[in-house]
Amino acid sequence: MTFTEVEFTSDGVQCSAWHFRAASDALTGPAGRPVVVMAHGFGGTKDSGLAPFAERFAAAGADAFAFDYRGFGASEGAPRQTISIRRQEQDYAAAIEAAKRLPDVDQGRIAIWGSSMSGSHVFHVGADRDDVAAVIAMTPLTSGLAAGRAAVAQTGVLKALSVTAAGLSSRVAQAKGGAQKFMPVVSRPGEGGALALEGAYESYTALAGPTWRNEIDTSVGLEMGSIRTIPAAKRLTARLLVQIADFDRYVPAHSVAKTAEAGRAEVHHYPCDHFDVWPGHAWFDKASGDQVAFLRRAFSRPAVVAGTARPPRPA
Repeated sequence: MTFTEVEFTSDGVQCSAWHFRAASDALTGPAGRPVVVMAHGFGGTKDSGLAPFAERFAAAGADAFAFDYRGFGASEGAPRQTISIRRQEQDYAAAIEAAKRLPDVDQGRIAIWGSSMSGSHVFHVGADRDDVAAVIAMTPLTSGLAAGRAAVAQTGVLKALSVTAAGLSSRVAQAKGGAQKFMPVVSRPGEGGALALEGAYESYTALAGPTWRNEIDTSVGLEMGSIRTIPAAKRLTARLLVQIADFDRYVPAHSVAKTAEAGRAEVHHYPCDHFDVWPGHAWFDKASGDQVAFLRRAFSRPAVVAGTARPPRPA
């Protein structure tokens, strides 16, 4: 399936997106087609595994709008390869506005999609807007504290301390006008990557597209520690799908379940690890199929005009 290259601005910076137009009229209503706004997780780019999900949505009758954050992939912006939760959530908001300007899009049927770290963003973005009708959070990072504890349990205290020290060093260096300090996004065990468990390198690089770079500013650990999605989930009025990998080594399943409960989510469990729901892995068809079925249910209801109350979600 083909897509159209689209550009939009976020805080004055040019961002790159792909627009997948719906391939059927199955979900088209009086006001047009629904659209799903998508971004990648930890250090990812839109050309690294988002297209197969977007193609499923388009085949079902929804447009899809996949974008790169500022400083990543084909988007402009500096510093490069630096994760800022605040900036990435701003980019989601700008991408939603851009998606709403697409031809024949129903502005009352907007969905946002995220996985892993972007799965955290969609809770906050969705809770702060009244024009988001549906939220999909696939294996989302819901608690920086829980993820940190899991990482310490698997890699040891010394590794955690070294990552924290490197992050502080990068922040201090940049504050003094110096250069960023980088580490690999993913590596084989013992090679110093942010994600360095057995199999992580093979799984991540198998998805990697041509714009992806295997480096991330070491300050990312300082950003992750602040992640907590339960308050946002409680405020969320959009319909919510949360997908949990029961044997997830990166995002503790119990912390995801707590956020899902707080958000009164539709929950699906998969007996697999974090990357196994991505294209090329055993649970992709099931996970993406559940997302399509959820969107069909969410978008089969009449659109809600922005600023008005939505009917309560099922308990």
